[in-house]
Amino acid sequence: MDVPLPHLDRPFDYLVPEALDADARPGVRVKVRFAGQLVDGWLLERAESSEHPKLAYLEKVVSPVPVLSPEVARLARAVADRYAGSLADVLRLAVPPRHARAEKAVTAADAPATDAPAPDGSPASADGTAPDGVPAEAADADARPGGRAEVDPRGWRDYPAGPALLRALTDGKPARAVWSALPGEDWADRYADAVAATVAGGRGAVVVVADARDLDRLDAALTAVLGAGRHVRLTAADGPARRYRAFLTARTGEVDVVIGTRAAMFAPVRRLGLVAIWDDGDDLHAEPRAPYPHARDVLLTRAQLGDIAALVGGYARTAEAQLLVETGWAREVVADRAVVRARTPALAPTGDDPQLARDPGAASARLPSLAWTTARDALRADLPVLVQVPRRGYVPSVACADCRAPARCPHCAGPLALPSAQGTPACRWCGRVAAAYACPECGGRRLRASVTGARRTAEELGRAFPGVPVRTSGREEVLASVPGGAGLVIATPGAEPVAEGGFGAVLLLDSWALLTRADLRAGEEALRRWMAAAALARPGTAGGRVVVVADGALAPVQALLRWDSAWFAARELAERRELGFPPAVRMASVTGVAEAVADLLAGARLPGDAEVLGPVPADEGRERMLVRVPRSRAAAMAEALHAAAGQRSARKAADPVRLQVDPLTLF
Repeated sequence: MDVPLPHLDRPFDYLVPEALDADARPGVRVKVRFAGQLVDGWLLERAESSEHPKLAYLEKVVSPVPVLSPEVARLARAVADRYAGSLADVLRLAVPPRHARAEKAVTAADAPATDAPAPDGSPASADGTAPDGVPAEAADADARPGGRAEVDPRGWRDYPAGPALLRALTDGKPARAVWSALPGEDWADRYADAVAATVAGGRGAVVVVADARDLDRLDAALTAVLGAGRHVRLTAADGPARRYRAFLTARTGEVDVVIGTRAAMFAPVRRLGLVAIWDDGDDLHAEPRAPYPHARDVLLTRAQLGDIAALVGGYARTAEAQLLVETGWAREVVADRAVVRARTPALAPTGDDPQLARDPGAASARLPSLAWTTARDALRADLPVLVQVPRRGYVPSVACADCRAPARCPHCAGPLALPSAQGTPACRWCGRVAAAYACPECGGRRLRASVTGARRTAEELGRAFPGVPVRTSGREEVLASVPGGAGLVIATPGAEPVAEGGFGAVLLLDSWALLTRADLRAGEEALRRWMAAAALARPGTAGGRVVVVADGALAPVQALLRWDSAWFAARELAERRELGFPPAVRMASVTGVAEAVADLLAGARLPGDAEVLGPVPADEGRERMLVRVPRSRAAAMAEALHAAAGQRSARKAADPVRLQVDPLTLF
C-alpha cells in the first residue's frame, strides 16, 4: 500500500471480486480499504489462498495496465532494504504518476505477454519465461527490430580492454567495467557504441546521466547509431504526460533502450542486458527524496540481481568506482599512458616554486600572470578560452571591508550577496535588501567581495581583454556549444559548453573554494570538476593549455596534471579505509530533534560491531548521529534502523527522524 509508515512496510492480502478478476493482474495500480480509508496500492501477486481467515475485497483497479514489472518490484524491494526505507517510497520513484490521457492508447491487451497470468493463476513472467516456457528473450527475438550485427569498435580502440567490452556486450555476458575517459573523448558516442553492441546481442539497456545537457548529447548519439524511434528519454523535466508516455513505451517493450536522468534508474526494460551511468560523482545522481538512493547504487544492484552488464564511466573516478575495481567486481577500462600523454592538453599550476619565483603574486592573485598570458596567447591564435569559476552570480558572498567578518542578513542570518556592481546587498535566503547594513562586529559599513561569481568574472576579464567577446554559461543560460574563433567563455562547473575543435586554453580559477570545503569529498569533487573542464581543451600537440590556479603539490592538482584520477581514487579509498569512512564502511545518518534521535537509536537492535558517533548539530535545532558498521554488516544495520523507525511510527511518535544510508554529506 502507498502508505508512508515504516511499520506497514509489508504486503497485505485482499480478495479479488469476480468483476475485477480480468483486470487485477500483477503490476496494476489498485485502491483498497484500509483503516477506514481508501488508499492506493500495487497488486504484487495473485494467489489461490491466504493464511488470513478474514479478508476485505479490492475496491478498484485504477488501470488495467500492469505498470510495475516483476523485475522492478524485486529491485525496489532490494533498494528499500539497502537504504533502510519503505517499498512504497521506492515505488513512487520507480513508477511515474499516472497520466490518463497518455495511457488511453494502452489497454490490458497491449500489456507485455510475459505478465499474463498462466493457466494456474500465477504470473507467467516470474521466472522470465513466456507462457509456453520459452525464455522471453528467445520468444521475442524474431519480433525485435534490427538484429544481431557487429558494432565497429573503432572508438574504443584507444582503450586496450574496450573492444573486448563490446564483444562481451554483444555476446550477452555480464561484463562490468569502470571506464576512465580520455581528454577530448566524445563519451556520448562511446556509450552509444556500448548500447548498440548490447542491442545487437538481443538485449536492452538503461543509461543514466546527470542533467538535461548530457541527456541531449546522448540522445543525439543514440539516434545516429540506432536510428530514430529505437530508444526513449525518461526524465522528470519532460513533464508528466511525456514522461508517462515514455515509461509506458518502455514497459510494453516497444523499445529496448531507455536513457534519462536519475528518473530512469528504475526504467522497466525487457531483456535488460546493460545498465550504465556517466559521471557517477555528480551529486545530481543522488535522489533527494526518501529513501535517498543513489542512481549508481541502484543500477549496480540491478546488475547484481539480474546478472547483467554494468558500465560506470567518467573523466574522473570516484572512490566508489575504485572500490568496484579493487574488489574485482568490475574491471577498469583505461588507455595506455602513451595515449593519455598524446591526448592530454598541456597542464600547469600557478602555485609551485618556479611560478612563484617568476610571479610572487601568483599565490594570492585571482588571475596570475601565467593564466593571463595563457589566455592572451590562445586569443591571439584565434582560439576560444574557457574560464571555470565555482560560483554563479555577481558577488555571491560579501564581507566587512574593515574586519573581514562575513556579512549576514540581520533578519535570518543568511549570507548577503551583491546582484550587480551598482546593486544593493540582499540576502540569498530570504531576499530582503540590506541597504543600511552595518557590521555587528566593528560597525563598518563598507563591503568587499569574499567570493566572486561568474558575471563579475566576465566583467573583469572583459576589461582585461578589450574587444574580445565574453559570454557566460551557468544556471541562467547554458551554452550548448561555442563556434570557432576567439572569445572568452565564463562557466560554472557542469555548464561548460563544447567548443568546435576544442578550447585553446582552459583556466580553472578560485580553486580554494572547492578544496577548502568542509566535506569528505572536497578533493574528489574538485578533481571531477577540473577534469570535466580540462577535457574540453585541445590536445597539447594542437596548442591546448590548461592552467589551474592552485599549488601543484596538492594531491588533486597532481592527479589533474598527470591525468590520473585512478591514482587519486585509490589514494582516497585507502585514506577512508584508515579513517573508517564510506565507501570503505557503511554509514547511516540519523537526524532529528535530540529526543527523537535518542529514542530511535535506543530501540534499534544494531549489530554488535556498530559504532554510534555524535551527536553533532545539524540544522534548525536538530542534531545528527552517525552509525558506522563494516560493509558486511550493512544489511543488518539497515534492517535494525528500519525496524526501529517502524516501532516509532506504530506508537505514533510525534517528532520525525530522517534516516539516510551512505549520505553524500556527513558533516
